[in-house]
Parts: sequence; structure tokens; C-alpha cells
Amino acid sequence: MISSDKKDKPRLISMLLSYSASSASLLIANAAQLITFAILARSFGAEEFGRYVSFMAITSIAVHLCGLGASECLVRRVPQDPQCFPRIFGHNLILTCVSGATLVVLGTVLLPQFISFGETSGQSVLTTFQLVLTNVVLVRLIMLGESIFLAHSRYGAANASVVGFAFVRTVTAALACFAFQVSTVQSWATWQLGAHLLTLVLYAGFALRIGRPKFVIERDEVRLGLLFATPFIFRAIRQNVDLLVLGFVAGAEVVGSYGVARRITDSSYMAIDALNRLVYPRLAVASMSGIHNAFRLTIRILGLAFALGLIAAIVIFVAASFMPLIFGPEYVSLPQFLRIMAWLIVFVAIWSIAVDLLGAAGEHASRAWVLNLSNGIGALVIGLAAWAWPPYGIFIAGYAIEISIVLAAWIVVRLHVTRSLKEAREVAV
Repeated sequence: MISSDKKDKPRLISMLLSYSASSASLLIANAAQLITFAILARSFGAEEFGRYVSFMAITSIAVHLCGLGASECLVRRVPQDPQCFPRIFGHNLILTCVSGATLVVLGTVLLPQFISFGETSGQSVLTTFQLVLTNVVLVRLIMLGESIFLAHSRYGAANASVVGFAFVRTVTAALACFAFQVSTVQSWATWQLGAHLLTLVLYAGFALRIGRPKFVIERDEVRLGLLFATPFIFRAIRQNVDLLVLGFVAGAEVVGSYGVARRITDSSYMAIDALNRLVYPRLAVASMSGIHNAFRLTIRILGLAFALGLIAAIVIFVAASFMPLIFGPEYVSLPQFLRIMAWLIVFVAIWSIAVDLLGAAGEHASRAWVLNLSNGIGALVIGLAAWAWPPYGIFIAGYAIEISIVLAAWIVVRLHVTRSLKEAREVAV
């Protein structure tokens, strides 16, 4: 027991150092994204930027469909067996290109009917094609580079890829809007496409140095990838239904303040995301011979996640009073909304570690059931709550849903650990 604890301590110290670098990279990337959006909003104007944001909301859902969740098997399978990397790499490229091509065709045909850019239908179709190709397929392929680095425990390269991608987007926006006076989405789509293509070529060069792809489809991983991807789709729907309903039933100030508060609290999840992207490969290795073997490490990580969530919540709560100084005095409700929503991150931190363990151990069906059911029901509950008692019904529903996910996730983990331990003892006997 003592020897096991001694072995775990260096791992945790190493993890803390890696976490610092990981969280710093995500912080820089998040800040760069906010700057990019600020530049585009200033250049496009409210009406044009509003259409662009609506379009981006759709592509942010579609990007989770692109690849059918195949990138997950990179950070799960490759740490367990590095020799399988060429097959998993090729598997990812095939699914990403096939699903991406389908999404590009569907998006180019359907989206101009609802959101148009340019003066003619031809310009709108071309702009839509560029935007879908860039923000769905190219983004997914670029993000594949980060997964490849993480799978090979090259955390420095993974962090650099995140920061580099964010930096390229910010520089491109500044150059296009300030130097070349780009003021429409139609013009921006071409700049964005060019920047993403250059980034993809650069990242592909680094990835191919690690290994060449072998173009085969791992059939067992297709189902697991779909199970891994679906929770992100349901969560995206759940995260947007509140703003949709509020737009119909609440005043402009409430909607604006709530939208800003949501953006700030969503950004605070970065602290947990930085930890999750590091522990997933470690949990995959630890659970190779059974999920019960990774449970002790998971509990240690849970303590760290809880502490990070609590610190983030306290910072948001304290900073809430100063938000009108940053966003403007018209956001009267913003401080109150932020203080109420600040503590949600604590519950997210607690359940995220549980679902990471389920995914790393290959229990994707259980993970999907927990998240899909919670987010599916949650979207309905939040929509009804927003309609019945805006916006406070949303807050009550939000806490109820996060607490429900905590209970469900850890109960399922405990069941799997108990069963795995029982099977291991039976084999030993």
C-alpha cells in the first residue's frame, strides 16, 4: 500500500506541472478567441455579425459530427499500444473526410435557405461552402493534430498546437479587418479558409513525422466513436435552448446579461478541460486490465478537480461586482446572475472526472447513457423553466441537472468498478 502511494506521488507532481502548461495554453487560446470575436464584431457591425454568430452556432454542433468521434480512440488506444497508431490515424482520416464531405454538401445546400451572405444567391452558396468547409472539416482535421500529440504524451506540442491555432486566427482577423478593411462575412470566409489551410499543412507535416497513416477502418471503434460524440451534440443543444427561449419571454437587458454571464461561466470550465485532456490517456493506461485498477488514481484526480472548480467559482463570485465596469453599466443584472451561476463549475468538475474514467476504460455505452439522457432531459427542463420563470427557473434547473449528472455518473462508475473487481478476483481464484 505504502509503495503504491509512493509511486503515485511522482505521477501527481508530473501531472500538476503538465496541468499548469495545459491550462496556460487553453487560457491563451480562450483569450485569443475572445479578441478575434471582438475584432470581427467591430468590423462586421451588429447585423452582419449576428448572422455570423448564428451560422457559427450551427457549425459548432456539426463539428462534433465530423469524424464521428474517431479522435477519442487516438488518446485511448495509442497510449495502450503505440504500434496501432498508423491504423488509428488512417481510421480517423477516412471517417473525418467522408463525414466531412457529407456535412459540407448538406450545409451548402440547406443553410443558404435560412442564413444568407452576399448580394446574390451564388455568392451566398460560395460563402456558405467556404464557412462549412473551414469551420467543420478543417477545424476537425487541425484538432486531430492535438489528439495525436496527446496520444504520444507530447504535451508541449499539444499545448503549442492549441495556442498556435488560436494565434493564427487572431492574426488573420487583425490583418484582414484592420489592414485590408474586410467588413463582410463574404470577404472574411476567404481569409479564414486560407489561414486554416496553411495551418493544416503545417500541422500535417508535424503529424506525419510521428507516423504515416494506414487507411483502414477499425469497425469496433465506429460504434464507440458515435457513442463518444453524441453527448457533445446533446450538450450543445442543451446549452443553447435557454438563450433561445429567453429571447422570446425576457427583456433585452436580461437576455444580454444572461448571455454574458453564460459566456464567462462557460469559459471558466477551461480549468477542468485542461485537467481532463491530461488525465484521459493516463486513465486509459491504468484501466487496461480493468476499470478497478484506475479507481484509486481517479479519486486522487477528483480531489484536484474539485479544488480547481472551487477556486474558479470563488474567483467568478468575487469578480462579479466588477463586470459592469468591463461590459458597461447597462448590464444591470450581470453581477447577480454571475454570483448565482458561479458554483455550477464545482459540480461539472465532479462529474467530468467520472465520465472521463468511463470513456478511458472503454465503457462508452454507459458514458453516453449518462450524458445523453441528462442533457436530453436537461434541454427540455431548462426550456420549460425558462418559459415558466425567466431567468431564475433556468438557474434552479441548471443546478438540478448538474447534481443529477454527478449522482448518475458516480453511481455508474461504482457499478463498473465493483463488477470489474469481482471479475478480477474470480480469475485469480
